[in-house]
Amino acid sequence: MLSGRRLDLIDPSPMDIEIQDIAHGLARVARWNGQTLGEHAFSVAQHSVVVEEVVAHLQPQIAPRWRLAALLHDASEYVIGDMISPFKAALGIDYRTFEARLESVIHIRFGLPAQTPAAVKRLIKAADRASAFFEATQLAGFTHAEATDLFGPPPAGYSLHIESLAPTAAQARYIQRYQVLSEAAGFQGADAAFDTE
Repeated sequence: MLSGRRLDLIDPSPMDIEIQDIAHGLARVARWNGQTLGEHAFSVAQHSVVVEEVVAHLQPQIAPRWRLAALLHDASEYVIGDMISPFKAALGIDYRTFEARLESVIHIRFGLPAQTPAAVKRLIKAADRASAFFEATQLAGFTHAEATDLFGPPPAGYSLHIESLAPTAAQARYIQRYQVLSEAAGFQGADAAFDTE
């Protein structure tokens, strides 16, 4: 990693995870395989910020730690990239197991439980699908009907205008949200990485 960390992909350690590496990598991983409108690809970093925002809209009283979980929901992609769901399924259970192990290590590193509670996971998935709806219709050439069929309708009373950011801007925005949320959750950033209370 650019931080100088060496991450063992077979047996990853929380001590080798750095938020700067995650933000840098995710800001350079394109959603929709890069098949989007605009000067820049729509990055996983920017998508993650949108998902965190939608989570807060769907459940305004949600604890900051779960908003942080939403921000980190695709963090493993800084190492493995963004693959479309049908391809993940085609790769089989070993890929899913690998992805889940890396996600658990990332959560531990940043003070979250290794496993996200089921209710929070469902909320993040709903926000993820809402973000995909807006991305599909505004950036990826889908009609409203096609996006609704694939991802469901967007949340009632919620609208979002998406414009792809340059990688450096997406990276900075991701880091800024991480800092705000980790402080609000009482984790004092990565220094309290192993606090799972």
